[in-house]
Amino acid sequence: MLALYRKYRPKRFEDVLGQESIIRIIKNAAKTDRLSHAYLFYGARGSGKTTTARLIAKIANCQKRLSDPEFKKLGEPCNTCQACIEIDSGNAMDIIEIDAASTRGIDDIRSLKEGALLSPSSYTYKVFIIDEVHQLSKDAFNALLKILEEPPRHAIFILATTEYDKVPPTVASRAQRFHFKKVPLKELVDKLKKIVSEEKISFDEEALELIAAGADGSFRDAESLLDQIAAMEETISVESVERILGRVAFSRVSDLVDLIITKDLAGALANINGVHEDGHNIVQFAKDLIHYYRRVLAIRFSPKLEHDFRQLYTSREVDTILRHSKSIEEKATIALVKALIVAYTEMRYSPFAIVPLELALIENLKTS
Repeated sequence: MLALYRKYRPKRFEDVLGQESIIRIIKNAAKTDRLSHAYLFYGARGSGKTTTARLIAKIANCQKRLSDPEFKKLGEPCNTCQACIEIDSGNAMDIIEIDAASTRGIDDIRSLKEGALLSPSSYTYKVFIIDEVHQLSKDAFNALLKILEEPPRHAIFILATTEYDKVPPTVASRAQRFHFKKVPLKELVDKLKKIVSEEKISFDEEALELIAAGADGSFRDAESLLDQIAAMEETISVESVERILGRVAFSRVSDLVDLIITKDLAGALANINGVHEDGHNIVQFAKDLIHYYRRVLAIRFSPKLEHDFRQLYTSREVDTILRHSKSIEEKATIALVKALIVAYTEMRYSPFAIVPLELALIENLKTS
């Protein structure tokens, strides 16, 4: 049985979410037969770098696109010709994927160069996808540079990395560079809703939001988490997600902020004690609380951010953040956030992780 992240991997450019500007540029290049000989994709994990690389491999070799001028104008692969089907199934001999984490030496790149010089066996283009390219050795990068400087007409090189700063400028400058940003939470939730609907899995909406938050902008992580929880539970519930992730739902953080705003110290201490007693990661909870207050303060001082927030978060979350931004006392909240940052730093290394958080609340609520 296929993992969900593989089963629902985008098969067309328009299915790639969160990277609209990149997809638009690549589709336009495909429409006009201006695909580059080398690309460098960098950015957050699970944001679509390898998926987009495979789509380029498909569109470069799609037989219908090469033979049908009208279809070419769409800038998409057909997904029905032999080349598209073989590339989707991972059986295409002319599409070579390399993991630089394990294939990183100069001999490996020399072998790649020799293969690149040979004509494709079945397709129009040979496509070389090098994942985690930043892990290549210095000598391997130098060898790669040579083939990028004088590439064969039938070869396309796609380099992917999460650590752009480790790629030598000489290599980066010889490729078209595209930055893949983290996927907004709202788009992650929408994708998860589509999957659970297709798979006929019952779910709580807040549970999907928690999965998306835990994935930190990564489609792959979100789909893997969903797959893991669906294999264990009949219903994707907030409780099951909290138990597996060790972090709490948005509502728990916002409930604590409600108690802080009303200066209910006893209630606030009971809230974090409940989170701790339920076995959740109290350090992560403190981090989530700081991030929440960051959003509350940001929208308090810059109301125009509401538009951006509605692109990133769910409507319910934005409405709650707006409500809290109108209720806080500015100086007291800024002082609390500073105390929470100090507490979080101490919590990470303390055998009594909950204590710095409790003290931060006591000191700030008791004197406010």
